[in-house]
Amino acid sequence: MLTGINNIISILFMILFSYQIVYIIVSLFIKEKEERYEFSYHRYGILICARNEENVIGSLLQSINRQKYPKDKYRVFVMADNCTDNTAAIARNHGTTVYERFNNVKVGKGYALEELLKHIDEDHPDECEAFMVFDADNILKDDYILQMNISYCKGNKIVAGYINTKNYDSNWISAGYSLFLLKKNRFLNNARHLLKTNCAINGTGFLFDKNVVKDWPYHTLTEDIEFSVDQACRNNRIAYCGRAVLYDEQPVSFSQSFNQRIRWAKGYLQVMKKYSLKLIRGMANGSFSCFDMLNTLVSAYSLSMITLLINVITALALIMSGKDMTSFLQSMITGLVKAYMCLYISGLLTTIAEWKNINSTSFNKIMYTFTFPVFIASYLPIAFCAMFKKVTWTPIRHGVSISSRKLRTYS
Repeated sequence: MLTGINNIISILFMILFSYQIVYIIVSLFIKEKEERYEFSYHRYGILICARNEENVIGSLLQSINRQKYPKDKYRVFVMADNCTDNTAAIARNHGTTVYERFNNVKVGKGYALEELLKHIDEDHPDECEAFMVFDADNILKDDYILQMNISYCKGNKIVAGYINTKNYDSNWISAGYSLFLLKKNRFLNNARHLLKTNCAINGTGFLFDKNVVKDWPYHTLTEDIEFSVDQACRNNRIAYCGRAVLYDEQPVSFSQSFNQRIRWAKGYLQVMKKYSLKLIRGMANGSFSCFDMLNTLVSAYSLSMITLLINVITALALIMSGKDMTSFLQSMITGLVKAYMCLYISGLLTTIAEWKNINSTSFNKIMYTFTFPVFIASYLPIAFCAMFKKVTWTPIRHGVSISSRKLRTYS
């Protein structure tokens, strides 16, 4: 019985996500065609919301100052959000426009971005045509703004960039995050962009035209996902620029990873509750992007939780009744082996496709493909806890400060 239920859920997974096989094929074998466009240097506001980031914000600002883009065409704005360290002072020393915010009720990046945009609208109302958003632990490749500007010149009003990692080699946790992001870059956003459908923002490193979002009304625990879903509902396309590369810092301890991912899982639930009906209406009107977003939000989460609940309840029932658990354990082991192999192939394919873009030794690149399924599987109990636990926004401590010149440059 249990084997049959698990098989049915597996088949549902395959049906619902089979279109992503097309994504993989497109990403591997199709290249973006060059578009004709009229080049000009547009004016940008660089938005950074930072909370106690004195260890890393200097490296980000140095990488911004080294951009191969006219300095008079962009201004850096920093919102020092509830800081108790020298973040604001360091930012000012790098010549940025700094605002400070102290609010222990409205906590999180969404609220900080909202307040920062209001300040800019009041103090610099006509200075910026569009904005780029970064986290304090990011480092930009020297032509990041230039590449984003080219995409903007092509008429793209919202653009997601390519997120790489500066600490892939730290351990299996940071490597797991990295492969997950590289997979999103290559096999999701890249394919969606090539197929002219809607991409998704992955937390940091994105551009939006000032007329797309006036303030910033996204305050769930995953404001990036909420923004992406809302744009799909509004039929506003998010493009992707794989040449705009930044390097992000990933957690290395499981406690930090737990806190971050339970926030993501809770944020997913918040977005599902808020936007599911809007996405369904969009699907009914023929929007594939709404289907893609709804499927990514609801199907993977719901089916995973159903599978987990069924197996946990079955195990408890067998233990309490004293019945033989041999067939149950056999079914569990078979299912786990199948799941592991699927996730391993996913990680291996990503590693091969993105081999030259991974900052790691060849040995570790191979070894971390074996731990990638464990990293992804660890999300299941975290997501389960998010269904019942009250989750609030908590900052992730960053400490990897490194110059972009020390990171390998890729073509």
